[in-house]
Amino acid sequence: MVLERMEGNCRALSSQKLVETGRIAFVLIDGLADVHIPALANLTPLEAADTSAMDAIAAAGLNGLLDPVEPGLACGSDTAHLSIFGYDPRLYYRGRGAFESMGAGIDMAPGDIAFKCNFATLDITSGTVIKRRADRHFEDVGPILCAALDGVSLPSFPELVVKAKYATEHRCGIVISGPGLSDEVSGTDPLKDNLPLQVSRPVSATAQAQHTAAVVNELSGVLQAVLQDHQVNKQRIAHGSSPANVVLLRGCGSRIAVPTFLERHGMRACMVAPTKIIAGLGMSLGIDRLDAPGTTGDYRTQFHAKAETLSEALTSGQYDFGFLHIKAVDDTGHDQQPVLKVQYLECVDVMIKQLVRRLHQAEAGGQGHYCVCVTGDHSTPVLFGDHSHEPVPFTVAHVRHVVEQLGGASCVMNTPLTHIPHPSPSDPSVALHALAQAALRRRKMNPLFKTQSTGDAVNSFGEAAAAAGFLGRFPGIAIMPLVQQFIGMNLC
Repeated sequence: MVLERMEGNCRALSSQKLVETGRIAFVLIDGLADVHIPALANLTPLEAADTSAMDAIAAAGLNGLLDPVEPGLACGSDTAHLSIFGYDPRLYYRGRGAFESMGAGIDMAPGDIAFKCNFATLDITSGTVIKRRADRHFEDVGPILCAALDGVSLPSFPELVVKAKYATEHRCGIVISGPGLSDEVSGTDPLKDNLPLQVSRPVSATAQAQHTAAVVNELSGVLQAVLQDHQVNKQRIAHGSSPANVVLLRGCGSRIAVPTFLERHGMRACMVAPTKIIAGLGMSLGIDRLDAPGTTGDYRTQFHAKAETLSEALTSGQYDFGFLHIKAVDDTGHDQQPVLKVQYLECVDVMIKQLVRRLHQAEAGGQGHYCVCVTGDHSTPVLFGDHSHEPVPFTVAHVRHVVEQLGGASCVMNTPLTHIPHPSPSDPSVALHALAQAALRRRKMNPLFKTQSTGDAVNSFGEAAAAAGFLGRFPGIAIMPLVQQFIGMNLC
């Protein structure tokens, strides 16, 4: 029923068939959704942010509320992305470790297992993990520590090979290669600060799982021994910083064997995704990974470079589906920074406006027809600091209709394509009040709903507004059929 309703609404958006199949820029804002915050006049950060480009997409197209996997599930980015890409995680998910490790650049063969890992701080005396993330700003020392861990020997298992490679922030990927391994084991991450380092255990009764749990526990101890005496940690302690003296082995997984994105959906796909776990997931599906200069998968990323790289790939004619991942917004939620979440959403909005300009320019020059979609993979409420189960807003529109909503071609073509500045620190209490007042003024001038639009009646991109969209509430697995219909595939 959901897909039937979506097909009808996608067809209803235009009374004429596309001359040729369109191409779509799919922008996914990690941790997009949130809950109402009293200090923000009971608005969410997205509702409080000044997002004229996202609002224009919502006003120009179709809207709804997305449950990335299923209602009520606080999912991870990996399972959410699998579902959004059209692969049911109940059938295909084998742990996130392989995605992180492959994205970091470690080749995996059949039979290898991998972990998505955190550099963390351990109280050696008590065995308590004091900080699950030793330091988010780890770009300088992370590669050094990974070089020390790469190739460590396991005395009880000399036949096994260990590979380590730095990913982003406090994370790295670790792969174990050799005979008799299973991904059916638990990790060593306690999941919360100030809890004991966990012992890996088999989660199935197989001999391979029992063997692998013993391997993981020995590996945990070996890595800890290397880090404990490393010069980097001695220097960190001397400077009053938390030592990165333990590696939390998380999400044991093996490389999934699935039909490629092209085989499954008939679309040539690329992605701009510096975040390693997303890059590795895309690689597992046969999606081409594009390198955009200066993009980092954290607060320092160069947003304009993402828009430029993705638009060049789409307008070249090599791809039908271009995926652009934004991580910084999710970090603001985990770091419980409401002001930064609003400000980074506004940075993303400027990036989307640049993307719309570039795609419009190509379309006006006869280089194809383009659509743009914006959504998230889960909610990361700043009041909680972790993933939650709220649905996320979803919007999709034709670029030509977005241009109309933004005031026409001349207005869009005046959008600067320059570097997008990052937010600067400010007094949080003053900033929250100012953001709330500015948002309330905008909402008085621009109501959430209007009587006429190109798609449905929604006129603003936000959690509450999206609930009134034609698409209703739907699961992530329904997105790809919707996208195919919207760009003109399989239209009768």
